[in-house]
Amino acid sequence: MVGLAVIVGILVSKGSCEILSVCFGFLTGFFISAYSMVVNDYFDLEVDKINALDRPLVKGEVNVPEAKAFASILLILGLLFSWFTGFTTFMVALSFAILSFLYNWKFKEYGLIGNFIVAASIAIPFVYGSLITNGITLLVLSLAMTAFFAGTGREVVKDIVDVKGDALRNVRTIPRIYGAKWAGRLGAMFFLIAITSSLIPVMLRRVGLLYIILIGMTDVIFLALTVLTIKDTSREGAYRVKRIALYAMLLGLAGYLLEGVGA
Repeated sequence: MVGLAVIVGILVSKGSCEILSVCFGFLTGFFISAYSMVVNDYFDLEVDKINALDRPLVKGEVNVPEAKAFASILLILGLLFSWFTGFTTFMVALSFAILSFLYNWKFKEYGLIGNFIVAASIAIPFVYGSLITNGITLLVLSLAMTAFFAGTGREVVKDIVDVKGDALRNVRTIPRIYGAKWAGRLGAMFFLIAITSSLIPVMLRRVGLLYIILIGMTDVIFLALTVLTIKDTSREGAYRVKRIALYAMLLGLAGYLLEGVGA
């Protein structure tokens, strides 16, 4: 999905680039994201024995030395493909690869700061794609902002689900420190900010009817999630919001994409 997000960033930027650069952009997002996932599995091995029993390291399908070697290969490939699209894109890829390692190693334990890092990692592929075409536009920035705030809200709510396992690493998430109710309120606030950022192109009259319809549908879902997040802060309720928020983000992404390609 990160590789596809880079392609979306290219299309929404309405810039021009060769098909080879599009492929390199996709592969950079794909391999850097895969590297991040493996690093996460390594640092969260004990946590995943409670929160995610289906992970390869937990199930013993892969051992730790193999995971380290695999992560190294993925990182090298991701950085290599980013180099082919320019020095700026290489530095962005390198920066977020380092940030991903720091997050999984330590910053995750800082709760909200960790949520922001994950949300930034969700938003940056769109900007990365626009950097390939040298075409950062209002639509790209709105997409990145919306992804960041929606991602932050989802991560805060998701932490309610992971409270038990996070206690093993003393991850100081909002629900662990301040309780699920405050996490629900904060998550709802970020959802509302995401709705606002998605409407910026509409208020500036820079988009067409199809964007307005799809983003309108997305925002209605996020409004409903805002209410649900505040009313039900149980583990089951948080899991439901986490799942629905992902689908809503995909719907919103379709709105940006269709507007970007001029559909």
